[in-house]
Amino acid sequence: MTTIDPAAARRAQEAVPSIPCDAEGPVFREPWEAQAFAMTLALYDRGLFKWPEWAAILGDEIKKAQAAGDPDTGETYYQHWLNALERIVTEKGATDPATLRRYHDAWDHAADRTPHGAPIELKPEDFR
Repeated sequence: MTTIDPAAARRAQEAVPSIPCDAEGPVFREPWEAQAFAMTLALYDRGLFKWPEWAAILGDEIKKAQAAGDPDTGETYYQHWLNALERIVTEKGATDPATLRRYHDAWDHAADRTPHGAPIELKPEDFR
């Protein structure tokens, strides 16, 4: 389970008003959405980027998706969020596209071998 600091979430909501929220704060449809949100908060807290910079990249990712036909119903919001996260960490030099691809492929491999409903765990063989 991903724990999100409520104060950090409020700061993010103020800086990026498009975050899907209810009266209690951000809402997520899937665990990975909360994890992507939490990773973004952690990187912000570590000073990797400023909120206006994040909002600009997220907005650009949403515009690119809309131009490619995304109907912008809200169901793909965190896919755009993840794309923005991957983009900003590479632009800032925190990682590179090859490393992102390597981990993406490893997670796919781990998910393929994991029974439905069981937690996905990366193992060394997932990186082969």
